[in-house]
Amino acid sequence: MTQPLPEPVREHFGRDGDTDVHRYTLARPGGVTVRILDYGGVIQSLEAPGRDGRMANVVLGFADLDGYLANNRPGAARVFLGALIGRYANRIAGGTFTLDGVRYQVPVNNGENSLHGGPAGFDTRVWSATPFRDDAGAGVRLTLVSPDGDQGYPGRLTTEVTYHLDTRDRLRITYRATTDAPTVVNLTNHTYWNLAGEGSGDVHAHRLAIAASRFCPTGADLIPDGDPVPVEGTPFDFREATEIGARIGEPHPQLAVGHGYDHNWVLDADAPFAAQAWDPASGRRLTMRTTEPGVQFYSGNFLTADLTGPGGRPYGRGAGFALEAQHFPDSPNRPDFPSTVLRPGEVYHQETVYELSVA
Repeated sequence: MTQPLPEPVREHFGRDGDTDVHRYTLARPGGVTVRILDYGGVIQSLEAPGRDGRMANVVLGFADLDGYLANNRPGAARVFLGALIGRYANRIAGGTFTLDGVRYQVPVNNGENSLHGGPAGFDTRVWSATPFRDDAGAGVRLTLVSPDGDQGYPGRLTTEVTYHLDTRDRLRITYRATTDAPTVVNLTNHTYWNLAGEGSGDVHAHRLAIAASRFCPTGADLIPDGDPVPVEGTPFDFREATEIGARIGEPHPQLAVGHGYDHNWVLDADAPFAAQAWDPASGRRLTMRTTEPGVQFYSGNFLTADLTGPGGRPYGRGAGFALEAQHFPDSPNRPDFPSTVLRPGEVYHQETVYELSVA
């Protein structure tokens, strides 16, 4: 008989100004333990067993709140370790879009473009948190109200994100949002994975499969340039599991952008999973499923050695990879892409599941 998960554990993690920040631990005895902050909705750590039974923290993070606060200060090279991203994940060209004939300007924080909701996006906020336990597992429900005009976006947006760990070592992230005026919404989680253990080196030997026959080529600014194109015959073909680093050095114009991957894959319908990664050394396997039309695969090109994880080891380029389930970059300016418009009376809903196993 499957044993129920224990109650979530809540502990004080620090203070953001005058606001207390807490950490919530969800654990399956003998299996996955995940720790989540109400600051930025961050997945701060996730421990999982390898084929030898040894546990390792397989996500990148900081040891304390000061690490997150320092990384989010103006002028810092933000890396969004483990964070919830909103209101708009990924990039909006020029930080501008037109909705119902009205032009909106949102903050520009990535060259000439807006990235991940701007300098004060959802990853920098303290969310209201409610831990819970149910028959299937345990979780924490996070809620945030973003007022009309926040970071330039129209409408009062109420967002609820639920993290739920079940008895099969699946971490389910459910997103729900409503608005009182037309707006655009694109939410995701920006966890970096290293299935060998955070701080153990780069992830280039991990084998990755992405169930996508097309990807979005970009310009040097990482804004989609033209229509999605076939992955066949390119270094972007991960339909069969391939080492992440196997083709990064190939002379391909898209790989010259940051010398690695930071692109949106258009997921194939009815595939058994969206993406799957495997570390041959430890045997840990990560399977991702999502309701979203795309996944942004980022190979950690801009991670630097001045970032130090909870284990006290520096990270550096390629120390982790991100699989961000989301709509396509710059969709507010691309009517040919799946729409990210949310209107009053509608409900934004997304569900993404990360399953840990051993192979």
